[in-house]
Amino acid sequence: MQELLGRLRALDPTASQGLRVIACFDELMSGHVGTDGLLSAAAALAGRVVGLRRGKEGSVIRVGPDGRRLAPGPPPAGGLHYDGIQVWIERERDGEGVNDAIILERLALALHVRLDESRAPEPRDLALLFDDKVDKTVRRDAATRRGLSAGVSLRAVVAPLFAIWRTHPAGPEDVVATDFGPVHAAIVPAGLEVAASPLGIGVTVERDELALSFRTAIVALRLADTAEDGISRADDLGVLAETLADQPIRPRVDTDEAAVARLAAHAWGLATLEALVRSTSVRDAARMVGIHHSTMTARLETITAEFGFSPLDGWERTRVAVALLRWRVRTSRVLELPVPTTPRATASV
Repeated sequence: MQELLGRLRALDPTASQGLRVIACFDELMSGHVGTDGLLSAAAALAGRVVGLRRGKEGSVIRVGPDGRRLAPGPPPAGGLHYDGIQVWIERERDGEGVNDAIILERLALALHVRLDESRAPEPRDLALLFDDKVDKTVRRDAATRRGLSAGVSLRAVVAPLFAIWRTHPAGPEDVVATDFGPVHAAIVPAGLEVAASPLGIGVTVERDELALSFRTAIVALRLADTAEDGISRADDLGVLAETLADQPIRPRVDTDEAAVARLAAHAWGLATLEALVRSTSVRDAARMVGIHHSTMTARLETITAEFGFSPLDGWERTRVAVALLRWRVRTSRVLELPVPTTPRATASV
């Protein structure tokens, strides 16, 4: 499946998206994700509310694109009917989406397995473990149900629903709602290698602190689009990972982030800021981005004017680094399903 994704992406972008949908549900089924998780995934992939009803008189379950349940309502006449299951995507004026048919097909097949009467329903323990507002006793009971022992080093890992997994996580998994949208989340032993693209890996914790690892994994994932291999590790940020995780992104953009946003409008802006906060001098920063030091000096003047201070002066360097990270977390598009692109025409000989 993953090989097909790579091969078809260049040939038929629409087919590539369809295969991402299939791969998504395959991964969720491998991880034994439950009914709500499957519905959350379908809603996020479709970008619309998704519904489920079992039997003609069964209760209706509706889930929004953010992964949260909505009030039940009457099911539409259409949708997909499969062996006593009706699933649908709620679209009013914009017509059917490109991948609606395959999303409903894979959702119905997955739900057919999950709703088998012989299977006991699986509680959504990961959502409890990742919420430190939940009583610690409740979280410990959830951890025990999922085979997570006390005193063991663990990490949360998170990926978009359409991520391409190279090494599947060997631990409890689910689709978990976040402020940025639903993610495919798992808990793995700290020393276990997990590979997907993109992927965010949280800090190492014991089971009582999994909420912190999850928050730092979300921060890492939001920064994964700048990682060469698509894998972003919270450990690489040190204490900044926890700082960013514990300061929710506010609707209001502060002055430093606003300066980053203005500089991002320049083709050279973000790369230059990155070089300046990582380097030890103007010449070093110039070497990092492959330009003459005089050009970097001119850019530095523009950057200083935007911030109102030099990014090379003491704590101001830290201010710029934090503003850049917060802006990247705020504006990341890593959770958006890649938009199909039209393949380039091959010139005839």
